[in-house]
Amino acid sequence: MTPTPAPRPAAPAAPRSLYPELDATALGAFVTALESGDTTGLAPARAAEVDEVRSVAVFSRGKVAGAEGDMLDAALWRRTGAAPRPVVVMPSPWTDLGWLAYAVQATLFAARGYDVLAYSTRGFAGSEGRVDVAGPLDVADGSRALDHLVERSAGPVTKIGFLGDSYGSGISQLVAAHDTRVDAVVALSTWGDLGEAFYENSTRHLAAVRALLGAASKARLSPQTQSVFDNVLAGRDVLGTLQWAEARSPFSHIKELNRRQVPVYFAHAWHETLFPANQTLKIFNELTGPKRIALSIGDHSGPEMTGMLGLPNRIWTDAHRWFDHHLKGLDNGIADEGQVLGEVMWNKTLEPRPTWHSFTERVHRLHLAGSGELAPEPEAGWTAGVLCGVDTPATVADAVVTGGYAEIAGRPKAYPTGDIDRAVAAVWAAAPADHTTRLRGTPRLRVTYRAANPGSAFVAYLLDTAPDGTAHLVTHAPYTDLDSAPDSLISADIDLQATAYDVPAGHRLMLVIDARDPFYADANLPRATLSFTSPEATPSYLDLPLG
Repeated sequence: MTPTPAPRPAAPAAPRSLYPELDATALGAFVTALESGDTTGLAPARAAEVDEVRSVAVFSRGKVAGAEGDMLDAALWRRTGAAPRPVVVMPSPWTDLGWLAYAVQATLFAARGYDVLAYSTRGFAGSEGRVDVAGPLDVADGSRALDHLVERSAGPVTKIGFLGDSYGSGISQLVAAHDTRVDAVVALSTWGDLGEAFYENSTRHLAAVRALLGAASKARLSPQTQSVFDNVLAGRDVLGTLQWAEARSPFSHIKELNRRQVPVYFAHAWHETLFPANQTLKIFNELTGPKRIALSIGDHSGPEMTGMLGLPNRIWTDAHRWFDHHLKGLDNGIADEGQVLGEVMWNKTLEPRPTWHSFTERVHRLHLAGSGELAPEPEAGWTAGVLCGVDTPATVADAVVTGGYAEIAGRPKAYPTGDIDRAVAAVWAAAPADHTTRLRGTPRLRVTYRAANPGSAFVAYLLDTAPDGTAHLVTHAPYTDLDSAPDSLISADIDLQATAYDVPAGHRLMLVIDARDPFYADANLPRATLSFTSPEATPSYLDLPLG
């Protein structure tokens, strides 16, 4: 009997800020103390930072003349004395806080010997102009900000770094690709291919775009920016959006970065919901200069957030070490620690590796079988139907960004696998593991299905399932096909998002495929059916990266 579709759950609410833990009042008090020297009311650690930096540098607020004459709100930490010094430029994240989000970290850089300029990107906070989403105007603004900083340094400038979190990280990479003065980059919670971030496996990331729009509700978007975001939400002009995104993707400018061997330090979250990790790994693996990536538990900007609040944070510690090595020439060991540092879910073990490819030591293949097993041998001739238009408890997350904070705190979302209706989802489970299964790298899924109607989509989730049936999400990926003829067999080859996950002994890996997730656009017709199968010539399987 065909189940009656339940009401569709509401899409994840768009956050008003991508930085919910940053306190504008506290950051404002910190900046006021930088100006006045009065640290009354500050926490002892923040007061000590203010006293230290004021003994060696002068802090001031000001304006930078950006592209097209637009004035950008900025803050300058300028060291006293005529000694040579490196400098750091920090374009702001996608937030109404603007440069204020960097107030503590910029102060720490200044205390360590750098001149620093942090500025609010155009269209945000107190900066003029309209939001260009890392377009040519933003790149030009970055170079103008660097001009401003160099002109005001009291001593000779030796080397130059660009550092950004989120939005500012993409801009930092792009400025480095276009401005030959830039010697090193730190890119936190960044993107490499913006088109892939918006259209992963041809699937529109609706929740991500809504989150960006929600967080920019007070910003001044350019007409082109508003049009592109509207088009993604409405499913219009995909080609035009991809062309727009290509120019704004650091991956498109990788030849320039490689020609100069620009050192780049990346930090990313495994369960990133705005800029999924694979598109950042795409540029990371193609860079030929010095590089390093830290991949951590959590979601967008979560792993580095405590550092922005001024608390100890290994991401920011390594960002400082990266610049100390590449801009100051310090032999601090970071160049010898390998290109990859992965934090394992959920035990938080930190595992260094010399390269990303060495993260995976071997690949174990499991086949999708008609019995609902992930089996060692292929099995042909079965079908598993998925009813479209119905959601299941298998979802990406409860909310964009904020779910990552629960993960960092050791409270990942629990999935009740017994509540997944097998009439609206296809489910395969492996035998219970007899020892800890160390997943390290990018799982890959090949699956064949038939869609009776033009246009089809599904989401595949890989779950770690305990003996009591509760599960945690290991990784996932969406897939959309808009080109195949109705009733034709479609073979989907999908990279699930990269992971570092230990499946405990006694737990099962479970693959769930359903046809709807509120994070993504739904290309299916209501009550249509997707029929999954495994032809003898092209069997359906799941490749697990082990390390």
